[in-house]
Amino acid sequence: MTDNELRYLKLLAQQYPSIRAASTEIINLSAILELPKGTEHFISDIHGEYESFLHVLRNGSGSIKRRIEEIFEYTLDDQEKRNLATLIYYPEQKMPAIVKELNDPDQWYRKTLFQLIKLCRVYSSKYTRNKVRKALPKDFSYIIEELLHEQESNRNRQEYYSSIIDSIIDTDRSGAFITALARLIQRLTIARLHVIGDIYDRGPGAHIIMDKLMEHHAVDFQWGNHDIVWMGAAAGSQACIANVIRVSLRYANMETIENGYAISMLPLVSLAVEEYGDDSCELFRPKEADEEFTENEQLLMARMQKAITIIQLKLEGQVIQRQPQFQMEDRLLLDKIDYEEGTVHINDHAYPLLDTYMPTIDPDNPYKLSEKEQTVMEKLSLSFKNSERLQSHVRFLFSKGSMYLTYNNNLLYHGCIPMTKSGRLRHIILDGKKHSPREFMDRLEQLARQGYFVNDEPAKKQYGLDTMWYLWSGSQSPLFGKDKMATFERYFIEDPKTHQEKMNPYYDHRTKEKVIDKILEEFGINPEDGHIINGHVPVKVTKGESPEKAGGKLLVIDGGFAKAYQEKTGIAGYTLIYNSYGLILAAHQPFESTQKAINEEIDIHSETRILERNNQRIRVCDTDNGKEIQRKITDLQKLLEAYRSGLIKELS
Repeated sequence: MTDNELRYLKLLAQQYPSIRAASTEIINLSAILELPKGTEHFISDIHGEYESFLHVLRNGSGSIKRRIEEIFEYTLDDQEKRNLATLIYYPEQKMPAIVKELNDPDQWYRKTLFQLIKLCRVYSSKYTRNKVRKALPKDFSYIIEELLHEQESNRNRQEYYSSIIDSIIDTDRSGAFITALARLIQRLTIARLHVIGDIYDRGPGAHIIMDKLMEHHAVDFQWGNHDIVWMGAAAGSQACIANVIRVSLRYANMETIENGYAISMLPLVSLAVEEYGDDSCELFRPKEADEEFTENEQLLMARMQKAITIIQLKLEGQVIQRQPQFQMEDRLLLDKIDYEEGTVHINDHAYPLLDTYMPTIDPDNPYKLSEKEQTVMEKLSLSFKNSERLQSHVRFLFSKGSMYLTYNNNLLYHGCIPMTKSGRLRHIILDGKKHSPREFMDRLEQLARQGYFVNDEPAKKQYGLDTMWYLWSGSQSPLFGKDKMATFERYFIEDPKTHQEKMNPYYDHRTKEKVIDKILEEFGINPEDGHIINGHVPVKVTKGESPEKAGGKLLVIDGGFAKAYQEKTGIAGYTLIYNSYGLILAAHQPFESTQKAINEEIDIHSETRILERNNQRIRVCDTDNGKEIQRKITDLQKLLEAYRSGLIKELS
């Protein structure tokens, strides 16, 4: 045994100070290895649609309903099953409505408590008692633990069991107890939640989603391009701030910025009125705003959107000039404008501009902000950096998130893997060094963290901030996956050919098993039984597209949570469940509303399909966590040997 090994074992001995303590832990850990694998839940591209997301989170993508069907198949009718499911999803709201209609509430409480306890027992059987104990609500932890491990069939204990239920009802704690059990079921249903990018933009409730995720017991994120731009904005990147505001105005969705994060748009309003007060700004009218906003409100948003778009184009030009290694010079278009002719030159072709009123652009220095624009951006930057709620959310995204994740033989990422036209993995030069796709993503992640956390080295800080903007819209960004973001062209040029954004070759080749095998190998996963779980590009079911690609090795679970995409996709999102029996894909129809889900028991209609079923149930020992546990067992066995051989003395 080396000195380093002995030193490590002595440190381990402080935690397990005796043969008895080490032996007990080995027994406990060995037992855990034989438990069924916990259920993983995969969700992607939520895009601020908080009601749909919260419902899918509550029902575990239909897992709870399926379990109710299994357990109560012959004892409850369909209406009773729907009733029980809705009660579990929304106990505080549903219970008063039910009780109000009853002649004998106590009888209903008794029956419901028995049903919920039965469900809890099934779910808790996949966990150790210690883990279940940690999940129990403090007020009822002892009682619930007694009920979970009570045997109703044991005559000697039936009266004890019934007396607990009677006491709960007699002390008028039934409602609180039912709520506690419902929340426990929700928690035990899913062992780990994976969010594969794009919480932000489009819908109105990204801040609500983040609040909920911060309460979750086990969650990880694979950053999406719509997440990283908000992270960059929170870090102080003015280019990211301008993009966040422009996208929010474009979709008439200021709820998250103004109400969620308390960021005042007054400086931008003042600039928009002053510089564009006589401009109709027709090209900048917000999308899908006719019913919700007045004509004057839409006009103001259009002027604000134009003001921030011009600022964005200037700030992006500054980043591109500051970081030539990004190789995005083709996005420098403000200096290609002929202001007298009203045209812009792109690839030796002059295109007429749809809008030539640009009062804040200096033709001799087009990428410089005017004094008024500079003042606006300084005020907005302070607001973003001083928003406590935004900063807490972004810190959570950094602590729980990453560019990609390998977990239980699955590779999770939001966008794409940079690829050549021939289908080979593309190696990219950054900082003068050639990077493989995995090295490239690791380096980009490091730079993003640098942009947020470094404060005492301005040059390093700026490089990190610029990298976060690059991840949002860069031509080789694994989160973006296109050759350009045609913001200028879509606003100012009529020719639709200039609007085209070519997808990375990855999207042409991801249907090929050999390509997917190469990607899996690049990230250290065995292609024989590994999968890639991907988001970002909606699956257009209406056009016959399938979420399964490359023989089922790649699964795309962006099906259109965002309402803006649902007309194109034909559904309202895919989610994936990976339990101890295999993989289950759920395709969801649009969610009407939380109120209808409660009052009319209208659940999200979901079609589930078993993608893979294992002949043998997957156990903890087959998972990444199981490998960690096995390593710990091995270390403890070495500690036992050291105790018994006299190398280390017992401490107690």
